[in-house]
Amino acid sequence: MKKSYLLIAIALIATLLLGACGTPTEVPVVETEAPVVEEPVVEEPTEEPVVEEPVVEEPVATLRIWADEQRAPVLTELGAEFQAEYGVEVVVENISGIRDQFLVAAPAGEGPDIIVLAHDQLPALTESGLIAELDLGAKAAEFTDQALKAFSYEGKLYGMPYATENLGFFYNKDVVETVPTTWQEVYDLSRTLIDEGKVQYGIVLGGTSYDAYPWMTSQGGYIFGLDENGDYDPTDVGVGSEGMIAFGEMALQWKNDGILSDNLDNTTAKSMFLNGDVAFFMNGPWEISNLRNAGTNYGIANFPDGGVPFMGVQGFAVNSMSENVLLAQTFLTEFVATEDAMIALYEADPRAPAYLPALALVDDPDLKAIGEAGKDAQPMPAIPEMGKVWGDWGNALTFIFDGSKTPTEAYTFAQEAIVAAIGLDTTGMINLPGSWQKAAGFDCEWNPACADTVMTLGDDGLYTATFTIPAGDYEVKVAHDGGWDTNYGVDGVAGGDNILFTVATDGEVTFIYDPETHILEIQLP
Repeated sequence: MKKSYLLIAIALIATLLLGACGTPTEVPVVETEAPVVEEPVVEEPTEEPVVEEPVVEEPVATLRIWADEQRAPVLTELGAEFQAEYGVEVVVENISGIRDQFLVAAPAGEGPDIIVLAHDQLPALTESGLIAELDLGAKAAEFTDQALKAFSYEGKLYGMPYATENLGFFYNKDVVETVPTTWQEVYDLSRTLIDEGKVQYGIVLGGTSYDAYPWMTSQGGYIFGLDENGDYDPTDVGVGSEGMIAFGEMALQWKNDGILSDNLDNTTAKSMFLNGDVAFFMNGPWEISNLRNAGTNYGIANFPDGGVPFMGVQGFAVNSMSENVLLAQTFLTEFVATEDAMIALYEADPRAPAYLPALALVDDPDLKAIGEAGKDAQPMPAIPEMGKVWGDWGNALTFIFDGSKTPTEAYTFAQEAIVAAIGLDTTGMINLPGSWQKAAGFDCEWNPACADTVMTLGDDGLYTATFTIPAGDYEVKVAHDGGWDTNYGVDGVAGGDNILFTVATDGEVTFIYDPETHILEIQLP
């Protein structure tokens, strides 16, 4: 239609132009057609397209993992990859007191499929039949021998290691130019630094047992001897050995001379080194970040006189009660036992990887120095009897420092108590170790296997015990099975803080323990 109108307009313009020129010509007649009005085309309505909802596939199974706050994020990412490939959902939960909660949950069928734990926590679990034997196949060759041995019990592998740790000999570079290689040199240098006013003490201990062990071993001390297979022999207890007593005598002399601080609290000891109050401190890789953040000028060396620390190994274990044992093993061997995963775990919480390909990639001088200090480290004894060692072993140095026992008396007493506890079947025992035991007239203190302070199970399902205790301030915890492997403190927390109580006047004190909540009630006179 627009084209017809355009032709008419052109013809009219041409006529006008010709008339204006005055030339007598005939004006041609232009015939035009009436414009055609086109009717608009009305399209028939069409049906809306059907949008199909995406099909969400349900996971074929669910793996549940209990971990801590450092490792949980890494495992969550690996779990997403596992689900993408196998369709198996992985749920990672941040749990505190993993081993103790697992002991309760697993037999009831409520536990996770995989747990993260230290190797020395295995005995209580394997003895209860709660941990599945693990087959790493060809992957086993990619882990350090020490780490695999640590996760083995009675010749069988019960976990997949991922990191190792041990103490190192930390020193303050601001005051120590040449690192001593003997304890006598440590003493002499400390004396000089103290006299010059550069430090308050030469060295401080962060505890009475594990934290002092490299010093003890340098003098020939040991906890358990080894059998012909190289495994720990619970019948050969070395807490009362000549080497252990020699350490006690040295420590007492150093304390009396003002070289060794009389502090035995770990938190205070770390602060003293961080603040430059001492020149030397035995500590582990877990303290490196704090020292770096504080700007402390520190170094790490081997222990004087060839002392060796305990080695701890972190790893994964599979719940034998799980319906997904094979899936759990697949997750560990195919998704966790890789360079990328092991490096991610290392970056989340710097410990030397037990996985050799990842260990080769780590270039941290501090971790290498700690590894060198622990090249001959002794794996923490992962045998049930170790739970009966900690209390009496640790108390010995406390007795030495407070003057209640000589070094010989302290370590001999500890030896006898430990041997007696090991020989006693304490399965099922519920005890009340604490500072109150000795005050109440018993020949024990902080002893979880003390026969005089055992609780009795009543028809109501609660454990009770009543003792006459003199007035004073005391501390107590609840211990299971005559050892420290399973213990409960404030608010029933596994491995929690000591429970404090005050007896105003001499009289009978009744303890009531609920094994379900793990809460201890104390009824005072």
